[in-house]
Amino acid sequence: MNRVLVTGATGFLGRAAVAAFARSGQAVRAAARRHVRAFSDGVDVVQHPDLAQPFDWRPLLENIDTVVHLAGIERSRGIAVSLYDRINHQATARLAQAAAEAGIRRFVFTSSISAQSGPAADHALTERDPAMPTSAQGRSKLAAEHAIRSAGVPFTILRLVPVYGPGMRGDLAVLLRAARLPLPLPVRDFTNRRSYLSIDNFLSALSFVVAGPAAPNEIYLLADPGIPPTMADLIASVRKAYGRRALLVPAQIRYTEMPLRLIRLGHLWDRYCGNLRVDCGKLIAAGWRPAHDTRTGIAELAQRTMRGATSVTPPVAAQAPDQPRTQPGRR
Repeated sequence: MNRVLVTGATGFLGRAAVAAFARSGQAVRAAARRHVRAFSDGVDVVQHPDLAQPFDWRPLLENIDTVVHLAGIERSRGIAVSLYDRINHQATARLAQAAAEAGIRRFVFTSSISAQSGPAADHALTERDPAMPTSAQGRSKLAAEHAIRSAGVPFTILRLVPVYGPGMRGDLAVLLRAARLPLPLPVRDFTNRRSYLSIDNFLSALSFVVAGPAAPNEIYLLADPGIPPTMADLIASVRKAYGRRALLVPAQIRYTEMPLRLIRLGHLWDRYCGNLRVDCGKLIAAGWRPAHDTRTGIAELAQRTMRGATSVTPPVAAQAPDQPRTQPGRR
């Protein structure tokens, strides 16, 4: 039986990962900064100190085969650079070193596409593209990747695009809330394409790399397969799932983009309206079989929302305990 330590266990991705590992019969140790009784029987819930401060990881690694490191800060603005470095980089480096010394068989780290790129790119990104982060969050994730590679522990690094699913937060959640409004939206001419990742595809990829068929010591970009839909298509798909008309009206795009850039809010344009396509072909070539593409995944999410599902795992407090209060909780 594989024994898995999951850090960030009370976050959006962590709760889903713990539940999936437990359902598959693996022994799970769920690590969080505060003790939360939100997991099924048999899950070993352990506490650790604030990741911003050094502490001894060794007790958490006892009798563990695989580490899945999800804890970290994902918010891209409003957090001190030093905090990104202490939590995303230095805490990860200490965990990776402790894992190497403990003889951990596989260290899986959920990095971010921000470790490779800014919020927009002019071509479909692959692992062959050089890592060129533009944010403090992205730089701290890339530094963590380097630390893992240097530690000597067998690793797999997954660079994730934004993940969607019940209980998600972030930019895509805002966009989908807007799509649910029964009002016309001026996005018919927004043809930008951005890659996203469903929670189902994330869990299947995580299970795949933990099982070990993919080559060790590799970095993979992780996104839904295929060409992502345009913003207009995405909103139309959501409204169709709700049984509504698309109600998309034209807009003069340049009159939206130019004012934002003039007042130094171009990052908002890039995050919502820029292109950021990710090619996940490397992991597919290794044997991963994603469950669905983004159009199908978004439609299923909308239908699940209509049925009243709000979480993929038992509910916990809205604020993820292992994140700073300024962190909206990702992944």
